[in-house]
Amino acid sequence: MTYKTEAPLGTAAKVAVPVKVKYCLYARKSTEQEDKQILSIDSQIAEMEKLAVNEGLEIVDRKQESHSAKEAGQRPVFNEIIAELKQGKYNGILTWAPDRISRNAGDLGRIVDLMDQKLLVEIRTYGGQKFTNNPNEKFLLMILGSQAKLENDNKVINVKRGLRTRAAMGLRPSMAPTGYLNSKNKDEKCQAIVDHQRAPIVRDIFHKVAYEGYSGRKICKWLKETEFKNRYGKYVTLGNIYRILRMSFYYGVFEYPEGSGDWYTGKHTPIITKEVFDIVQEKLKVEKKKAYGREFAFTRMLHCAYCDSGITAEEKIKELKNGGSNAHIYYRCTKVKNRDCPNESVSETILIAEMLPIIDTMSLDKSELRQKLEKEIARYALFQTGVLKQDLPQSKKHRDISIKIFAKYMLQHGTLLEKREVLSCIKSKILLKDKKLIAE
Repeated sequence: MTYKTEAPLGTAAKVAVPVKVKYCLYARKSTEQEDKQILSIDSQIAEMEKLAVNEGLEIVDRKQESHSAKEAGQRPVFNEIIAELKQGKYNGILTWAPDRISRNAGDLGRIVDLMDQKLLVEIRTYGGQKFTNNPNEKFLLMILGSQAKLENDNKVINVKRGLRTRAAMGLRPSMAPTGYLNSKNKDEKCQAIVDHQRAPIVRDIFHKVAYEGYSGRKICKWLKETEFKNRYGKYVTLGNIYRILRMSFYYGVFEYPEGSGDWYTGKHTPIITKEVFDIVQEKLKVEKKKAYGREFAFTRMLHCAYCDSGITAEEKIKELKNGGSNAHIYYRCTKVKNRDCPNESVSETILIAEMLPIIDTMSLDKSELRQKLEKEIARYALFQTGVLKQDLPQSKKHRDISIKIFAKYMLQHGTLLEKREVLSCIKSKILLKDKKLIAE
């Protein structure tokens, strides 16, 4: 029972008035390695329920979560407790230990502020500690919370040092990539051993790219046809295929951390040779150059309506009987998110025709494009009035119509940058579905 002092009317004496404490039982278990020794949430709740019965504590709510307390404001249930304390639903917290409440200065500060506002009367732990709105007790609570934060910070430093040590020993400190498995022997932690089921397929992936001219997409199709799956029973995605092809680990070396410039020779058995790896890297450069060697006007602006993948484009040259040729640009779904996406390809001519009605719905009032178009229209108007001696309508309505017409002209006949500039004024998301455009 906590007391507060009040002075009755007509007297100067202060009388201690008991404050009824209503508790919220809060149990938390971090998902991190550091908390493996902490009792499970169910065990925490059971033990604290017994304590409440033995000491006659009134528990009005029970809350639990599995979440790290290292960062402030990231625990949904703890945030609920803060809100309900402010609402007066309860005024006390019963928890396993002070570090269950906070391991960071931000959340700890919120708790102390509630104590200062007398919204949080008491914090009680299973170990018998009590923290009230008393300077010494609040100071002790802050010391214990700071100590928990210091332990966390030191553990991060120690873990990073340990990982660097493992890397220097030739042990890549992360999950083994496809084609390898992590050793289950505790004495060989981080040791990657060859996955004899998948390693031959991974070797074939490199060889097909290096010597048979396979592209990433062709590899992806081949793996599906052979029913190849990773250790989790899932098909390997196109993105993962490219990560595999760029991973030096397969020929025996690795960089840790990635991008650091620190390279180590692994203790694992290589699946391929460095010669094969180097050939593959050159092939990937050529493939990337083919894919990104030319830019198209609308690829960055559109998404597939079926699978939400991006839209890519390619130019096809048709040879004519008279010896000439015609170039046609076609847009299609990249199928990154769904290899079986049914969306149809569409020519740029049809695509632009679909875009023209959208221009009429656009607002150009505050755009930089409007200023540019107005200058071009004014220059043309000067030619009409000064050279051709034509009278032009001057109303705002006619000026707006002229701007929209000029925007359509740029979309049809402008440069790549001008076309993109026009489309950038469309604020809604543009989807391509069966040769039709949909503005969301």
